[in-house]
Amino acid sequence: MKFTASKKTIALVAAAAAMLTSVAACGSSSNSSSSGVTEGGKTEITVWSWDSTLPRTVKDFEKANPDITVKVTNAGTNKTEYTALNNALSAGKGAPDLVQIEYYALPEYQVRGEIEDLSQFGADKFSDFYTPGTWASVKLNGGVYALPMDSGPMAWFYNKDVFDKAGVDPTRVRTWDEFYDAAKKVRATGSYITSDSGDAGFFDSMTWLAGATPFSTGSDGQSVTINLSNDSKVKTFVDFWQKMIDDDLIDTKTAGWSDDWNKSLNDGSIASLLTGAWMPYNLLSGAPDGEGKWRVAQMPTPDGSETNSENGGSSLAMVKTDDKAKAEAAYKFAEYACHNAEGIKTRVAGGAFPADNDTLASDDFLNMTSLTDSDGNAHEYFGGQKFNEELAKAAANVSTGYKFLPFEVYARGVYSDDAGGAYTDKSVTLAEGVQAWEKNIKDYASQQGYTVK
Repeated sequence: MKFTASKKTIALVAAAAAMLTSVAACGSSSNSSSSGVTEGGKTEITVWSWDSTLPRTVKDFEKANPDITVKVTNAGTNKTEYTALNNALSAGKGAPDLVQIEYYALPEYQVRGEIEDLSQFGADKFSDFYTPGTWASVKLNGGVYALPMDSGPMAWFYNKDVFDKAGVDPTRVRTWDEFYDAAKKVRATGSYITSDSGDAGFFDSMTWLAGATPFSTGSDGQSVTINLSNDSKVKTFVDFWQKMIDDDLIDTKTAGWSDDWNKSLNDGSIASLLTGAWMPYNLLSGAPDGEGKWRVAQMPTPDGSETNSENGGSSLAMVKTDDKAKAEAAYKFAEYACHNAEGIKTRVAGGAFPADNDTLASDDFLNMTSLTDSDGNAHEYFGGQKFNEELAKAAANVSTGYKFLPFEVYARGVYSDDAGGAYTDKSVTLAEGVQAWEKNIKDYASQQGYTVK
């Protein structure tokens, strides 16, 4: 199998990892789009997605299903898509049949009753097909509310040249204490071990990695538990990261995904990243001078135990509809793109990181040592390492206990308002910032009519 990624794919994956801003709450949960039957008697379905690999599956799907026409609309970015989706749902018209939704945003639409439980089509039988982390993210309140499109298990991407200079072997760094010691050695070379200017998604991933469970939603969807201040595992990460900030061991000034950030990755001044498994093609694009220098290792954990969390990844969900023919057609396409072997192969060849166990265990995937750019050129970016072996292991180690808020998009959007000072000017401690963030999202939950615990 030949794996490639266009520059557009790389940019969209980056956008999928970025922090979102608040979107308006919406009311109606019905998809009131016009009938999907065309003049030729075909059923037409509309799909909203910012991912450039999904359209690649349409040709073969339509060939196998000549009675269905699929129209994929590029929604721009996750942010613009969610805004447009909320507006359409609120208006009661114009919503798509299928929509790409990130795992952390999925509970919001499930709680509001705006997406279908795909168990009615047999999706509840797929539990062994997907990785534990992705399956847990779509299996909500006893139903299956989307099919996993891709995944983002956390991994440690590092510039081996810088770490060799520092005398550090990341494959032997297993605990957060060891990571702190490694950070001091890397800092002595003039580089930072990593960067974080206040990313809410990163905060969630790292507290998840620590075993925290600060959020939960009642089965009725009307009550939420928000416990950041008193969750001991949240405190474990906050204390660790505060120590890193205080000792100037992480770059807190350079915003992620900025030009300066890419330049720092390119020249080694940011020497590693703790991020999702979708990162390889972004490194190839953003830090081309790092070719041959970078490697992948497992995430260090608080106590060195073998566990992991997710950072990014998305699913394909079906908007509520009363049109049985369109629902069946939409599910057929979702199943092809996310569950059918050929559909998945097409998407992974375009740069998507797989969510299914079969691909993650395949020889073609595991033995991959190069990245192929949009011009067809192969790059040994990771110095000949079989990097997918590490990423597949990372996916298998994801724990499944972490839950997202039913208004996670809002929560992540205001994180920097409350905790940003801990990174930028140290006007607050991270603990104080997180406490302010907790109050903010509790107040928001109450305003939205939730019972807050």
